[in-house]
Amino acid sequence: MITQTIDYQDGDTLLEGYLAYKDDAVIPKPAVLVAHDWSGRREFACKAAERVAAMGYVGFALDMYGKSVFGKDGDIEGNSALMRPFADDRTLLRRRITAALQAARNLPYVDVSKVAAMGYCFGGMCVLELARSGADVSGVISIHGIFAPGDVANEAITAKVLCLHGHDDPMVPPEQVLAFEQEMTESNVDWQVHVYGGTMHAFTNPVANNPGFGTVYRETAANRAYQSVAGFLQEIFEISG
Repeated sequence: MITQTIDYQDGDTLLEGYLAYKDDAVIPKPAVLVAHDWSGRREFACKAAERVAAMGYVGFALDMYGKSVFGKDGDIEGNSALMRPFADDRTLLRRRITAALQAARNLPYVDVSKVAAMGYCFGGMCVLELARSGADVSGVISIHGIFAPGDVANEAITAKVLCLHGHDDPMVPPEQVLAFEQEMTESNVDWQVHVYGGTMHAFTNPVANNPGFGTVYRETAANRAYQSVAGFLQEIFEISG
């Protein structure tokens, strides 16, 4: 597997993505953007890009915050401060993730007709906003992501949407799930929401262990989620299993 970092820009902001893909003769490949959680494009997001690469795709762990700008595990105040400008300004968020989409499409070994995006927690919010922006992507996957929209109107959503959600996630209560389902239905989106019982926020992250805050790793749900990820990517990229 080949891995490397790639610098790209959003206006004057320098960003650093992490790229992973198999060293084989199959070029170009479908690509999957990986949007990080609120702590930035750290090891967890890079490992997710490698997981995508092991499936035969190009994994591109994007950067929402800026090169060398990282939070840290357990720093609720610091990570919130990094995420808040994007949660509050969805125009900024959409522009920043669109810059990553363009950077990935510029790579010579990416099949520009087959690009998807997946994101964790804050990254789930990011990929849903990418879909809401009307971006020409095959599909987006929110993994324990935030469903609530901002105050920017949706464009026509063409991406298929998959959300993998813990029923006991305090950051996305059932009424928010229902509102999201209604939003997607009214927008004529091909959408799915898979809900895992007995499961909180951040359930795919092995270091998540803060029941009071609502972030707890759950291996069973994580395994089920990644099975759904693999099937969804095969479907949207029209790859036979």
